[in-house]
Amino acid sequence: MVVGEMIEERDLVIIGGGPGGYTAAIRAAQLGQKVTLIEKDVLGGVCLNKGCIPSKVWAYAARKKSEIPHMESLGFDLVESGLDLGKLLAYKDQVTTQLRKGVEALCSANQVEVIQGAATFTSDNKIGVENGHQFDIYQFKKAIIATGSTPVLPGELSDVRENVILSDALYEFEEIPESLIVYGSDELALEVASVYSEFGSKVTLILPDSLGLDASIEKELMRVFKKKKVKVIKGAEEFSAEQTDQGILVSLVDDKGKSQSIEAVYLYTSGERQPNVQDLGLNRFGVDQADDGRVVVNHMAQSSNPDIYAVGDVTAEGPNLAVKAIKHGKVAAEAIAEGYPEVDLTFLPTIIHTTPPVASVGMTESDAKESGIEYRTGEFSLKANGYAMLSGQKEGLVKVISDANTEIVLGIHMIGAGAIELSSNFVQLLEMAAKEEDVTFPNFAHPSMDEGLLEAVEALTGQAIHQPPSRKKVNV
Repeated sequence: MVVGEMIEERDLVIIGGGPGGYTAAIRAAQLGQKVTLIEKDVLGGVCLNKGCIPSKVWAYAARKKSEIPHMESLGFDLVESGLDLGKLLAYKDQVTTQLRKGVEALCSANQVEVIQGAATFTSDNKIGVENGHQFDIYQFKKAIIATGSTPVLPGELSDVRENVILSDALYEFEEIPESLIVYGSDELALEVASVYSEFGSKVTLILPDSLGLDASIEKELMRVFKKKKVKVIKGAEEFSAEQTDQGILVSLVDDKGKSQSIEAVYLYTSGERQPNVQDLGLNRFGVDQADDGRVVVNHMAQSSNPDIYAVGDVTAEGPNLAVKAIKHGKVAAEAIAEGYPEVDLTFLPTIIHTTPPVASVGMTESDAKESGIEYRTGEFSLKANGYAMLSGQKEGLVKVISDANTEIVLGIHMIGAGAIELSSNFVQLLEMAAKEEDVTFPNFAHPSMDEGLLEAVEALTGQAIHQPPSRKKVNV
C-alpha cells in the first residue's frame, strides 16, 4: 500500500453513492458547496443496481403479465408463450445501466468530484480512501455518511446456506423455480410472493409477524393471494429449515398451533439489514450509535459530532427505505449550507408493489381505536369505479379514517391499480391536516382511479354515489 504524502482538503465529503449519497451531493452542489463523493463500487448503490430498481422491473413485468387476459378481451390476439427470463434480465441490466449513467452525468454536470475507493475515518475530521495500492487522506469541514446496509440471514436460517436466498440473488435467476417459500412479513416479501406466483412458481408465504396494514387492506390482499393460489401461513413458532435433495424443507407451528412442513426448491427471506458502518471507525470520534451500530441523528440528519451527518439505512430512526435516504440527503445538504430543514417521517408512505399494489399513509383503524379517538371510516370498492372496470383492474378498495369531531383525515389506505401514484396525494392531504371537505370540494377527473379516493371520503357520511347506502356509525 502506498500512502499519499499530502493530506488533501475538501469542504464536504460524502461516503456512499446510493440514493441518499448522490442526492446529498447534488443538492449540496446546487447550494454552492464543493463536494467530493466517495463510492467503493458503482454510483446508484444497492437500490439502483441490485435492489429497488431490479425488483420493480420484476414487479412491473408480473403486472403486465397479469394484464394479458384483459388485453385479449380488448381484441388483441395474444399468444402467451411463457416468460423469457433471459430477455427480462437483459432489460433489467439495460434499465439499471441507463439510470446509473444518468446519475454519473448529473454528478459531472454539478461538478461533484467522484472518487473510487473504500473510506474510513482516520480522525474526527479526516477520511482515508483505499483504492488498490493507493491510500489517500482527505481533511474535511463536513462529512455525510451514506453507506447503506447489507441483508444478512436471520438467526434461524444462519446455518442453512444452500437454496436459501436473499434479494440480490432473486433478480438473477435464469429460470423460474418450480416452488418457492417466501419467509417474511415486510413489503419486499409480499412483493416477491406476488411476482413469482404470477410468473408460475408454486408459492408459500410464511408471515412470522403482523403486516402492520389496515385490517381491510390486509383482508383484501389475502383474498387476492388466495385467488392467485398463494398458500399463506400466519405465525412461525418453532421455525426450522433443512436442506433436502429437492431443495429445502421448512417446519413450523402456525398461529393456530398446528405443525406444518413445507418443501420447495428455494426459500427466500428479506433477511435482517445490517448497517454498513463496521469499517468506518465511528465510535472513536464522538459519533453516537445505537446497539446495532446505526448512527443516531437529529431532525437535520446531524450526528452527535456536529461536523458529521448520516443519511438513510445507517441511521437509527425509521425504516430502511430509499425515500428516507433521499429526504435525509437533501436535508443534510441544506443544513450544511446553513439552512434550517427538517426530516419528518410521520407520514412516510408504506408502498408494496404487489399485483394489485398497496399504498398506506397515516393511522389505520386499529391505530385510531387504540388512541381513543372518536373516528369514522369510509370504504369504496374499486369494482364500482368506471375506469377500474374498463381497464380490467377491479381488484381492491380505498379506505379513509377521519376524526369524527374535527373531520380531519387521519389515514388513507388503498389496494388497487394506481395506489402508488396516488400515495403522494395521500401524504399531502395528511401533511396539510386536510378535512373531509378538502377532498370532496375539488373536481376529480372522470373516469379515473382518483375517484375512488373521492368516493371513499364521501362514504364517511354515507354519500358515495356509486355505492349502496349503509348505516354509518362513529367508532370509539
